[in-house]
Amino acid sequence: MRLGGRVQAAIEVLEDMAARKRPASEALKDWGLSHRFAGAGDRAAIGNLVYDTLRKQASAAWLMEDDGPAATVFATLQRDWGTGLADLQQAFADDKFAPEIPVEALERAKTRDLAFADPHIEADLPEWCVASFEENFEEEWVAEARALAGRPPLDLRVNTLKADRDKVLKSLDAKEAKKTVIARHGIRIPPGSGARRLPNVQAEAGYQKGWFEIQDEGSQIVADLVYARPGEQVLDYCAGAGGKTLALAAAMENSGQIHAHDADRNRLAPIWERLKRAGVRNAQVHQPKDDLSPLKGRMDRVLVDAPCTGSGTWRRRPDAKWRLTPDLLETRQSEQAAVLDAAKDFVKPGGFLVYVTCSVFPEENEQQVYAFGERHTGWELVSVGEVWQDLYGFDKPQPWSSDLDCITLTPASTATDGFFIAVMQRSVA
Repeated sequence: MRLGGRVQAAIEVLEDMAARKRPASEALKDWGLSHRFAGAGDRAAIGNLVYDTLRKQASAAWLMEDDGPAATVFATLQRDWGTGLADLQQAFADDKFAPEIPVEALERAKTRDLAFADPHIEADLPEWCVASFEENFEEEWVAEARALAGRPPLDLRVNTLKADRDKVLKSLDAKEAKKTVIARHGIRIPPGSGARRLPNVQAEAGYQKGWFEIQDEGSQIVADLVYARPGEQVLDYCAGAGGKTLALAAAMENSGQIHAHDADRNRLAPIWERLKRAGVRNAQVHQPKDDLSPLKGRMDRVLVDAPCTGSGTWRRRPDAKWRLTPDLLETRQSEQAAVLDAAKDFVKPGGFLVYVTCSVFPEENEQQVYAFGERHTGWELVSVGEVWQDLYGFDKPQPWSSDLDCITLTPASTATDGFFIAVMQRSVA
């Protein structure tokens, strides 16, 4: 496909999303199924254009003075892909599949300065989210929101049960792969720009052998900060597909026991194959209907990777940013309180309850932790910041924290997805 056909396809996908109120991934998949002539490179380019447009949808619409899919796609081409008007006209010449170029709007967009837009437009943030960002990041809130509108890298976690980082780096057919700055066992492949595809690392022999997993550096750091030790009893209460379970197993050197549980069996389904490929022998998977009562009061550490808005992952799922509503945020808060109240019963005296979200909203983070402390006596908030300093030192990028108790990772501060982590210790008495 030529550029004109790719641009038209991106517009059609965005129109389909708006009309049918569904995620980008579903719309892109359906487009690919109905246009089987499109090659892998075409589908990757169309997907990149759709996601880049969604990431900066508000500012693109302001620049073009038009919030329609065609206008925002062309704004993305000009501003983020470096494809100017002359380039477009040349590429679209004699292309019967190319859409009409909005010449006047593109010329006008080049003269407009986002500094004159409302702050939420400059930040590419739904206006109702501004108060939460201001509370969390104060005068840095616009910069933090804008960082969540960038492209994410591809991060890998080396499985230390089978390999080390140097071995995996040598095996990868990705020349730009480098060691992560903070995570001790991470590898990063930069996102690139324009139509460029990221490598399919799952086709690598090392992946098939279980030498590494795909996992954002922030998620790797959070798993590290759980600080699970060999020989301990650990419950991953909201294990999902098992990314953090695998990281915890490696940290525990296949010793002790990890109990992986999730309330959604579909989310849990991939964990079996992942555990097998990674060579994990100390994990026991518990289905949603399994009786967990024998584990109560016996766990050294209970990890609650709570259901949340996912605002920390907006770089990867930018359509979720625009679908989020205050009602959904309120629903997630209720779910978080309920899951914390249920998970606490599994912690033994002196053990630790670790609360994690991939959100940057204070309503889902610090406010949940403080509310938990008000509901339940016998719990002490311990310093995650001190564990961070022990693991990573003082010379690395630092997370957000007002008191070193709870910490928040963000694309702007730590170059990771957004994550929050707090640790509460149960009293012995």
